[in-house]
Amino acid sequence: QVQLVESGGGLVQPGGSLRLSCAASGRTSSGYTMGWFRQAPGKEREFVASVTWSVGAVDYADSVKGRFTISRDMTKNTVYLQMNSLKPEDTAVYYCAARIVSLPSRSYQGYTYWGQGTQVTVSS
Repeated sequence: QVQLVESGGGLVQPGGSLRLSCAASGRTSSGYTMGWFRQAPGKEREFVASVTWSVGAVDYADSVKGRFTISRDMTKNTVYLQMNSLKPEDTAVYYCAARIVSLPSRSYQGYTYWGQGTQVTVSS
């Protein structure tokens, strides 16, 4: 089992920044892929970004490319999502997820472990 705990959400004005953290514990492995997804009210969960633990290969949704950066700190077993130039349409619950293979995926069905989510609200 792998436990994932997100933190760092909150209320921010348009154009502002937030950094989300996802602390992993339990049976973690360098062979995993870590992902961030988000879900707005009335919408389906959508892919945001992913990174492989081993080599740090990253992938981004087109909607966040150039604004968001995913990274990992292997010494802390933590994945980060730096979000800059935030827009109201970025408002959602953000979820951290772990995929038990070192292969990026944009499908939430490919991820086995999930955190509880953290709310991000972008509003003036």
